[in-house]
Amino acid sequence: MSGKRNKNSYDRPSAQPYIAFTEEMRDSGYTLLVPNMLPMQFKLIIQVLRNRGYKIDLMETQGPHIAETGLRYVHNDTCYPAILVIGQFIDALQSGRYDPHKVALVLAQTGGGCRASNYISLLRKALVKAGYGYVPVISFSVAGIEKHPGFKLTLPILIRMFFGIIYGDLLMSLVNQTEPYEAVPGTAQALADRYTKELVECMDRDGASFPKVKKNCKKILSDFAAIERRPNAHRKVRVGVVGEIYVKFSPLGNNNLSQFLLDNGAEAVIPGLVDFILYCIYNNLMDHELYGAGGWSYPIWKAVWKYLTAKQRELIALIREDGRFDAPTPIEETIALIQKHMSMGIKMGEGWLLPAEMLELYTHGTKNIVCTQPFGCLPNHICGKGMMKPLRDAYPDINIVAIDYDAGATRVNQENRLKLMLANAKGDRTSIE
Repeated sequence: MSGKRNKNSYDRPSAQPYIAFTEEMRDSGYTLLVPNMLPMQFKLIIQVLRNRGYKIDLMETQGPHIAETGLRYVHNDTCYPAILVIGQFIDALQSGRYDPHKVALVLAQTGGGCRASNYISLLRKALVKAGYGYVPVISFSVAGIEKHPGFKLTLPILIRMFFGIIYGDLLMSLVNQTEPYEAVPGTAQALADRYTKELVECMDRDGASFPKVKKNCKKILSDFAAIERRPNAHRKVRVGVVGEIYVKFSPLGNNNLSQFLLDNGAEAVIPGLVDFILYCIYNNLMDHELYGAGGWSYPIWKAVWKYLTAKQRELIALIREDGRFDAPTPIEETIALIQKHMSMGIKMGEGWLLPAEMLELYTHGTKNIVCTQPFGCLPNHICGKGMMKPLRDAYPDINIVAIDYDAGATRVNQENRLKLMLANAKGDRTSIE
């Protein structure tokens, strides 16, 4: 890289240019683009930001051209989610829908290994190669990994975002529990879409407080329970979905896995994003206990953990008291399930959470599990595939299939393996219609 040093960049060895997103950019109407990992949760988060004055779009583009675009600017050995996310960004810049000089890209970071830290650098390198090196890339991080004066996550925004994630997890779960049995196809999704538009407005109008969240969750439960169901509908075979966080949730990343399971007579069971957030917080506590790390921040993380787990238990109790839908599992119970199988210090990527969610699903009656993973993802192959044999030895009736997702993998092959898993499940249960 040569030429005059940008006033918003700083020098780092072998680094791509860091261009800060400034207040002037925000005020001049820059559009922020966000890749779609969790449709319901991200729609709620984005609406929170829109109501705070940001112009922001969720990218919902699909199709093989996304991966093809990513492969033009990212090495084909790179993690599949990186290829998709970068391909989706560059496709948007090349589409003509946006002025590239009035756009900034937003990518989440947790500050850990793998995609949590390296995607920003990969994305900036790809932008330079594609001729968009001037486009700002915003690191969406609670830890404040980079400074972007025009994009600030204040405490009121973070609280509303977290409540949005709670709502999104609940809506995702209720849609999955209702769609296979609804009398009029599309009713559950339409109700969820309505709530994703209304809930953020409700927070802004009535204030963002946990008692109001509980009140809204009760109403959501009642509305979903009121959806008309097909008479004499048998309980479908339940299939849990775990894995690398992007391909686990993203319809682009997993070739619309939830819809495929629905179309093939199964009920998808997907642990929510709240568990991953709690996993990240718990790892900070374990860093202190195992390695003495954290120092002054340890009491803060401990207080956050105590508060969030208490609120999770309250919501679970609310769902169980309602009695019409299955509730999530408290994170403390999930931790207890995995502790006898592996160390809690194994936290690269999804780490111990991945097999812990397998055990959580199994313990609560979902014995058929799809482990979604990017081909060549080392943490997922260790904590996903590597834990499948020990779990099968301990629980012989667990039915786990690992599905690799990659730009070179064929959808037909993936779906055939899923059909085989469903056939095995049908041998145990005969309720697939």
